[in-house]
Amino acid sequence: MTVYDLTAGVPGPAATSVPLLTVVDERLKTTSICWALAHGSRDDPEGLGGIAHLLEHLVMSCPLGSGGTRLSFSEYVERRGGQANAQTGLEVMLYYAQVHADDAEDVAAAFLRAVREPELDDSTLEHERAVVLQELAAAASDPSDAVQDAVLAELFPAHPLGRPVGGRPDQLHAVTVPDLTTVHRDRFLRAPGVLVVVGPRIPQVLSRAATPVTRRPAAPAPQAPLEPAGAGDPLPDPTTSDFTWLCFGARSPRAGAPGRAAYGVLAHLLGSSPSSLLYRTLRSEHGLSYSFHAWDRGYRESGAWRLLVGTEASAAGRVRALVDGLLTTVAEQGPVPDDFDAALRQAEMSLVLESEAPLEYAKLIAERSCSAGRPWILEDEIADLRRVTADDVRRAAAHVRRQLLLTVRSVAA
Repeated sequence: MTVYDLTAGVPGPAATSVPLLTVVDERLKTTSICWALAHGSRDDPEGLGGIAHLLEHLVMSCPLGSGGTRLSFSEYVERRGGQANAQTGLEVMLYYAQVHADDAEDVAAAFLRAVREPELDDSTLEHERAVVLQELAAAASDPSDAVQDAVLAELFPAHPLGRPVGGRPDQLHAVTVPDLTTVHRDRFLRAPGVLVVVGPRIPQVLSRAATPVTRRPAAPAPQAPLEPAGAGDPLPDPTTSDFTWLCFGARSPRAGAPGRAAYGVLAHLLGSSPSSLLYRTLRSEHGLSYSFHAWDRGYRESGAWRLLVGTEASAAGRVRALVDGLLTTVAEQGPVPDDFDAALRQAEMSLVLESEAPLEYAKLIAERSCSAGRPWILEDEIADLRRVTADDVRRAAAHVRRQLLLTVRSVAA
């Protein structure tokens, strides 16, 4: 991977210079581009919750160019047979596209215009606001989505990390074009970020503006103190609930803290793979769930370890007892060697598989580099994983077990 600074000559207004990370593989027939910005829902101004997510929609939907038929960036890419999308998280936004390498020059130029110079107007705002409100309504009606917002709200009460990424409908209704323009100019363009290109060659619109990097962007500093976590929810009432979603959560170390890798291995130990300890116990032995997933994410002040399980409401108590029992066993005895080895291999292979899909690799590099404030290298993370010991996972399980809370959202009977 080669690292440059993307500064002079880039279309758009003056903004924070952006590190350009390039992975050139001449065997590829596609070019993948991803821009990550250290700006997310936690950075929404007071009273404008969801504006970052709304801005994401507008950047991808505002018309480009002048005269005649003007296409959004998304449609511009899709009409060339490529794909384009964006996503907003708590702390990082991703904008990305994958196209045939022969189209990369024009698409890269359009990509920069879309992200740095969106033509914000009332018509596009009203259309995308309606789309976002529909998105929020769909999420609110899906207990598997709602329970994940709920667990973050309990883990980080009265803190920006506890806000729903999509925002609140009443606050979204208040957003104006001047609000979006201000956020884009004063927060979005000034946020640390990285631009990643994976392809057979680098588009000239980028290479002409790139110079060897002489500095490393600093990762955003923690900004808000953490209050004590909430208490979670009671188990569902099986007389009024049919199917239920349980989301177990615990705080984990912040991004960049020593020992974080063990929490990812613990997530694989209790993940959805048939090789996991939880799969064999919850699904194969007891038949209590066919849908569950565990993951861990690090943020500026803290991380969040989570386990999502879907089950019949009448079985929720048994699921909670089994999860508690497995965590207790691992916390007290550590994982047995075969289970530890399988979880470690799963953690490593999940990274390797993403690295062999060009667009996913570009997104992975961009998101991890943006979060860390330095270029992320696959081999370095694999080396970190290989240093994790069974005792590290035991300590991580003990920490999660002490802090574990449960949130519940159910489908009415």
